[in-house]
Amino acid sequence: MPRRTATMLASTLILIALFCAGLLIKVPYSEMSPGPTVNTLGEARGEPVLRIAGRKTYPTSGHLNMTTVRGTGADYRMNLGQAVWGWLAHDSVVVPHDTLYPDGKTEEQSTQENAEEFSQSQESAKVAALKELNIPVATQVVVSTVVKDSPAEGKLHAGDVIKAVDGTVVEEPGDVAELVTKHQPGEDVTFTIVPAKEAAAAEKAGRAPEGGRKVTITTEKAPAAEKGGKDRAIVGIRAGTDHTFPFEIDIKLADVGGPSAGLMFSLGIIDKLTPGDLTGGKFVAGTGTIDDAGKVGPIGGITMKLVGARDAGARYFLTPDENCAAAAADIPDGLTLVRVKSLDDARKSLEHISAGKTDALPSCSKS
Repeated sequence: MPRRTATMLASTLILIALFCAGLLIKVPYSEMSPGPTVNTLGEARGEPVLRIAGRKTYPTSGHLNMTTVRGTGADYRMNLGQAVWGWLAHDSVVVPHDTLYPDGKTEEQSTQENAEEFSQSQESAKVAALKELNIPVATQVVVSTVVKDSPAEGKLHAGDVIKAVDGTVVEEPGDVAELVTKHQPGEDVTFTIVPAKEAAAAEKAGRAPEGGRKVTITTEKAPAAEKGGKDRAIVGIRAGTDHTFPFEIDIKLADVGGPSAGLMFSLGIIDKLTPGDLTGGKFVAGTGTIDDAGKVGPIGGITMKLVGARDAGARYFLTPDENCAAAAADIPDGLTLVRVKSLDDARKSLEHISAGKTDALPSCSKS
């Protein structure tokens, strides 16, 4: 066999072997890619994303799009060829599998966690929007979860409003733990609560829950991992906050999880509750978590969200301050990044965009 023919045959066999290896060898990586964007001022699956009842609303135009990222499933294992292709592609990113599913988290666990974060982000988005508009929101401390087989099981329930502990009025979730831990394990602690059903009825009627009944619970010693070097009394609940809104604000959006849409929900609510167009008819997209005070927090997958926004037609992208450097390193053509630290920042930037004063927009830089 001529040397040239032998060399070509050997090269072909090597290429076939590499191709097969690329298909067969599994690697511990996952892929993230741009997900759909949804206009918070518009509809999803035939229903308004934001529905407000019991308060005057105003017509809106333009777009305030929230953005999402798709990730491969927890049980999906990329092969070597897919990983290499993903690393070379511009509109997707390959990350270690543990980045999406840390500590062996299953897809079901991840979905549940994302759903809980999404629900909390909706609540905070409503609170932040109404505070920005100086509309009062009643806040109360509630039982978030009850630990199975704990002293509180059967006596307190998720959704119960905690008015007081041992007669001391509770104002923040941390007050509950502070008051309970003043006891020694085995001592009784008395909660004044409004049961969850009564609290839900009050919220539906647009008023804060009133009254309350006393529930006495015998504390127990915290597990060794939680004691912090000394015996600590617990009852087995986690306290959180709930809010009573003066009118109904309903956010309907299925198949979305995580907290990163908070900012865009808040802006959509503000636009619907105020005269005029917040966007001036422009196409604005964005991302960012939001807390009750209106502070905007960072999110993951910023580069994928920029690509998704650009592909959807966005011209401006509201970018959390802490994501600005990463976003500025690879800006899709035709997209202008706008730095935001708070809901108030975002609202003022939208007013500049609406008025065409783009030189006044706070920009993102690589450093």
